Amino acid sequence: MTTTTRATPATRPPRFGLLRERDFRLLWIGESASSLGSAVTGVALPLVAVTVLHASAFTVSVLTAATWLPWLVIGLPAGAWVDRLSRRTVMLVADYVSMAAFLSVPVTAVLGMLTTVQLIVVALVAGTAKVFFATAYRAYLPSLVPGKDLLEANAKLQGSEQVANLAGPGVAGVLAQVFSAVGGLLVDAASFAVSALSLQRIRHREVIERAPRRRLRSEIREGLRTVVADPLLRGNMLYGCVANFALTGYASLLVVFLVGDVGLSPGTTGGLIAATSLGGVIGAFAARPLAARVGSARAVLIGKAGLAPVGLFIACADQGVMLVPFVIAGIVIIAGIVAGNVIFSGFVQGYVPTTLMGRVSTSSQVVNYGAMPLGALVAGTLAVAFSVRGALWIMLGVFALSGLILLATPLRRLRDLPSGQMEPPAKG
Repeated sequence: MTTTTRATPATRPPRFGLLRERDFRLLWIGESASSLGSAVTGVALPLVAVTVLHASAFTVSVLTAATWLPWLVIGLPAGAWVDRLSRRTVMLVADYVSMAAFLSVPVTAVLGMLTTVQLIVVALVAGTAKVFFATAYRAYLPSLVPGKDLLEANAKLQGSEQVANLAGPGVAGVLAQVFSAVGGLLVDAASFAVSALSLQRIRHREVIERAPRRRLRSEIREGLRTVVADPLLRGNMLYGCVANFALTGYASLLVVFLVGDVGLSPGTTGGLIAATSLGGVIGAFAARPLAARVGSARAVLIGKAGLAPVGLFIACADQGVMLVPFVIAGIVIIAGIVAGNVIFSGFVQGYVPTTLMGRVSTSSQVVNYGAMPLGALVAGTLAVAFSVRGALWIMLGVFALSGLILLATPLRRLRDLPSGQMEPPAKG
């Protein structure tokens, strides 16, 4: 079991807030760099498959599925292991593994040995490292930041992540135009090195309690039972499952759609995807004001359920003026999702006991992210059976309906999310 010590925060000028604290600033720098690299890879890896290896739409969807498959395979035990170990050490190891995986692609490309199989293996390895990093990161943040500052911390981290998402696709497109799509993966490898260096310099240290360990299966069951027993956690998990299924299917075909169907260049494709990522920046910085104005529970409903149907305009994209609804719809739905995630993440980190955080996090993420490879494969199958555009209509239609799940939870009756800590279910 891992517990942490927490320092009393000093008074901070509102202008900079948590960024004046050295340890949080280092975490923020590392995460921002890593997010930029990952945003580059999100476009560069499919571009490598399409432009270098001439992969089909279904092959690209398999590549996307491989990125998220580890959540299904290793997600639940990863949560229990993270709750036993130093979260910072887990994140460092994950950074180094990811760096090595992405470096292997340009190396084999130079040697003329790059294959689709290698890209899938790289996606699987990096996806596995991401499982451990994301789980440890969510459990580590509440130890670094006092509970009253978690909403600010999540807003700043999500804000920088969305700025990276805004810049990353454009960077990937420029690299593909000037050099090659493979060059974008060098940026991702370098970003993981920056993340690891930043983590190493954090002075805060966790205190590892050498408590007796129970069977791994019992610890996994406790995390699952905690999520299933709580209607707010359960409802958000089920919503995330359906929404991620649909959005991953959409995202897995997006590069193929814009390059193949619409007829855009790699550089323009990267620029358009970057433009839609502006919604993430808006959502991250609008989260706190929106929650203060309408209430945190209502803000989550507006962001995740109310704005989802706008995404249907994405499938209307075509050259010329019809790219406008594509960009606007992308901005709106991303803004809504990010705002909702910022608010709900801050709530969960204060609501769930620290000793359960890793297991609760992965219990939800296994369901949420486990749907992603299925969404990618279903979208690829639909593209083969009908068309890429037809598959986008179906996946975006499913996303538009996903908000109905949240309307069936206690969220619809609340103005604000609970501010206290939950009572964990009895051990059994």
